Amino acid sequence: MSKNSYEPRTCSLISLGCPKNLVDAEQMLGQLSLAGYRFVNDPAGAEIVIVNTCGFIDVAREESFDVIDQILALKQAGLVGQVIVAGCLAQRDGAELLAARPEIDRVLGVFARDEITSIATPDATTQQTARRALLSPQPDDALIDNNRLALTPAHLAYLKIAEGCDRSCAFCSIPSIRGRYASKPIDTVVDEARRLAEGGVRELILIAQDTSYYGHDLHGRPMLAELLRRLDRIESVNWIRLMYLYPNTLTDELIDVVGGGQRILPYLDIPLQHINDEVLRRMKRGIDRTKTEDLLAKLRDRIDGLILRTTLMTGFPGETEAQFNELLDFVNKVRFERLGVFAYRQEPGTSSMDLDGHLPEEVREARRDAILAAQQPISTTFNQSQVGRRLEILLDSDIVGESNAHIGRTVADAPEVDGVVYVTGEGLSPGQMVACEIVAAQEYDLIAAAVEPPY
Repeated sequence: MSKNSYEPRTCSLISLGCPKNLVDAEQMLGQLSLAGYRFVNDPAGAEIVIVNTCGFIDVAREESFDVIDQILALKQAGLVGQVIVAGCLAQRDGAELLAARPEIDRVLGVFARDEITSIATPDATTQQTARRALLSPQPDDALIDNNRLALTPAHLAYLKIAEGCDRSCAFCSIPSIRGRYASKPIDTVVDEARRLAEGGVRELILIAQDTSYYGHDLHGRPMLAELLRRLDRIESVNWIRLMYLYPNTLTDELIDVVGGGQRILPYLDIPLQHINDEVLRRMKRGIDRTKTEDLLAKLRDRIDGLILRTTLMTGFPGETEAQFNELLDFVNKVRFERLGVFAYRQEPGTSSMDLDGHLPEEVREARRDAILAAQQPISTTFNQSQVGRRLEILLDSDIVGESNAHIGRTVADAPEVDGVVYVTGEGLSPGQMVACEIVAAQEYDLIAAAVEPPY
């Protein structure tokens, strides 16, 4: 392309960070599509490029800055028209981001997401005076995601049921970026789910910063169980997956609904962070070891075929060797089917910054690596236990360059964060469900052969 050569009325978007951010990206793209823009995958040659950033931890911010700089280089070469920076980093840094990188055309905070069309195509008479950083206050009600242009495969979609968070976890900056907890009304969520199902979605993945708290701000009590009852009646959906459940709002009612659901998967993602009582207190988690263990025992007892995923943190300020060993013993005892672990990182503006006992980075990371090493044989053993079983697989993609070879997932596998299943079989396509026999197991993935026609 020659200098200043980009295709009019085209837009490209790079979304970084979590699925909640991805839903915001899809909503922005949907609005631009309604305004007459065409989405293109390659940012080089697009009139508008949106970088939807993550600002949660330092490594995520570094990735966001790297991507911004790559797109600004394309703009400098005349291959991009406007560069718009949106998402959490935009909300967090605002005008400072513009000052550091004046080549950015617009900065759009998370609560100004729905202004994307007006800032992308400003009226010519206001072009020079338009605000370059649009950081709207949090609205009274949750944002509604009713114009999404999917960035996921057509057969799966993330369903964001709430914004923000009311927790005060000492290590987390999300409430300062995403604001207070704001649930979407149940009817709104169900209507969105039905539209997604009508568009071919077979797996709905429910997300929020704190999914099990859903509805408390509107009704004075958690309403996730009632929402699930209604979603479970959408017949064209095969799987409903729950992510980001906070342990102290997992009610008996919710457990019974999950255990008795037709489409609700026995897969629960419950980030616990730690198990030592003193560390949990310093983290401001609002739960202790006894309540945690009672909850896990109850879940195992009342939900058949339960798959438990958790996330843990090592090296929180003040964590002693004995407290870390307690966490390590807990991992070996509980044997989570799925587990992620992060080393604590200092986040400006969080209350953990003011705690004493900050540990050297090498200690925090060595403890993380020890947890991962303990989890590896647990994961391998679980996978080996699946060999010989007949499982339902949702196919996500074909394997490029291979015939009759595909990648899918079981009930136990959330996209992007868990393992996959390599499937062989004729006449298979992404988006199909197929019964497979598991023929081999790897450390994190499975190998399977289709044994029945897909549906």
